Amino acid sequence: MINFRLVRHLWLFLAVAEERHFGRAARRLGMTQPPLTEQIKVLEHALRVKLFDRTPKGVQLTPAGQAILPAVRRLADQLEHLELAVREAASGQVGLLTIGAITSAMLDELPAVIERLKLSHPGVTVSVREIDSADAIPALESGELDLALVRLAGRDEGSIRVRPLKQDRLAVALPLAHSLAGEASVPLAALAEDPFVLFPRALNPTYFDTLMACCHEAGFAPRVLHEARTVASQVAFVGCGQGVALVPETLHKSAPANVVIRPLAGEVQVVTTALAWHGERPPALLDLLLAELGGETRL
Repeated sequence: MINFRLVRHLWLFLAVAEERHFGRAARRLGMTQPPLTEQIKVLEHALRVKLFDRTPKGVQLTPAGQAILPAVRRLADQLEHLELAVREAASGQVGLLTIGAITSAMLDELPAVIERLKLSHPGVTVSVREIDSADAIPALESGELDLALVRLAGRDEGSIRVRPLKQDRLAVALPLAHSLAGEASVPLAALAEDPFVLFPRALNPTYFDTLMACCHEAGFAPRVLHEARTVASQVAFVGCGQGVALVPETLHKSAPANVVIRPLAGEVQVVTTALAWHGERPPALLDLLLAELGGETRL
């Protein structure tokens, strides 16, 4: 049975943890500070741990507080998902489809798909979450997502079905002042002496190995100065003059003014967007989505 009192206390804990201040958290929650402070004490007593340390500027999480914060955030996301589903059911909606997507997919593929779904299935509510590719498989396995539009290798991973949707030409993100920024295309070998901004291999081993193989074929091993979880973060590092980054060419649509995206000389194709879902519980609209996105159904 759900302990709703504990859920409420954890919700209060999350507000204080995010605001790092009891007064600001109380205003955010629409309550006064004394009862909030008292409720946090009740939670600490129930859990038998201290969650916050007071400081002159507010509060800081203790190690115990830091340890439970990620799980509480996941719980809050799941409760919001449940609340949305209940509201939609009460208003006569017939279904909720939760899609996780990387930023580039939200800009390119996803808007047209959502518009099509609104026209063909007006009773379905589509909820979109921005995610990293590395978070897709755990979120699909746990049921937090129904579908994911992310960068994954074009092969299934355990119970997760993956269908490549789009390939793009490999390009390089360069600082505006870089000596090669004015070139129409850049030979990969010309970047051998540049520091690189890459993502950790654990986030996407296949994609990472593809980039490494391209560099090795060009005669060098990249010197990695920074690691970043997302392509957007890689580009941000490039804009700060921290190196160059290998990215999909279509990223030029969203590159900031201090970064230029130049295609690599030659044709280097990489999978930039794939559709993923849980094979044991495919969404009811999967066939429609695959048809709209140009994928192929193979359950």
